[in-house]
Amino acid sequence: MSPGPGHKKGEALGALVVGGVLLGCSPILVCISELGPVATAFWRLALALIPLTVWFARRGAGGGPLPVTAGQHLTAALPGIFLAGDLAAWHTSLHMTSVTNSTLLANMAPIFVTVASWLFLRQRISGSFVAALALSIAGVVVLNGASFSVGGGSHVRGDAVAVGAACFYAGYFIFLARARQTFSTSVVMLWSTIAATICVLPIALLAERAFLPHTLAGWAVVVGLGWLVHAGGQGLIAFSLAWLPATFSSLTLLIQPVVAAGLAWIVLGEPLRMPQVIGGSIVIAGILLARRST
Repeated sequence: MSPGPGHKKGEALGALVVGGVLLGCSPILVCISELGPVATAFWRLALALIPLTVWFARRGAGGGPLPVTAGQHLTAALPGIFLAGDLAAWHTSLHMTSVTNSTLLANMAPIFVTVASWLFLRQRISGSFVAALALSIAGVVVLNGASFSVGGGSHVRGDAVAVGAACFYAGYFIFLARARQTFSTSVVMLWSTIAATICVLPIALLAERAFLPHTLAGWAVVVGLGWLVHAGGQGLIAFSLAWLPATFSSLTLLIQPVVAAGLAWIVLGEPLRMPQVIGGSIVIAGILLARRST
């Protein structure tokens, strides 16, 4: 007997949560990278092409169709164009404002995903889901609120760049969900990552002084970003979007700031204060409420 839709949705939800945990590792890795933000984004994407190409070579289209026409190639690649904008903006914001501000604002993407899905895709958004969204965002604010900066010109510019990253990430989510309606995870991940790499390369060459890591530790950081965070984390998210709506999936990824706060405590020795514990609990409560509403 083949697994039913409920079983597939359970697998997709598990993949989404694990993908969110892996993505939660990225702020620390970006901050300790030897390279500038855009060069780090380029190597994150370029190195991810190695496992993604191997995966595609072994699985092919995964039982689904391959892009043939120009429109189909664009559908599979379009998420990568938005991902390039997201990574370039978010990595840059991590060097212009605090990690707390950047992570908080860049993870406001669920707001833009929900609004765009309602305005342009005509998706019905239930009141309980809106309540869950508000609850989760409140949790993120509590989680990061103690150190959220509101003054200083550089912080304001960095915060604005992080909001721009959230807009790009919302576009990535919407077009990724659309591509997954037609193509397999391996196809969408490979096509979109190639597109993102091509888009980021000229920016990295023009904007960065150093383009190559100069130590093994530096290479280890970008390999971790490419293989674990992008190929692993984004791959699991792409897999989940065949069975879960983009609005719910983007909300679940608010777990990223919770993971980032925990890793900052474990790896960097940053204290985990009571507001962070309370905020993380509120985020998880909002995600559980959203799961019930969908």
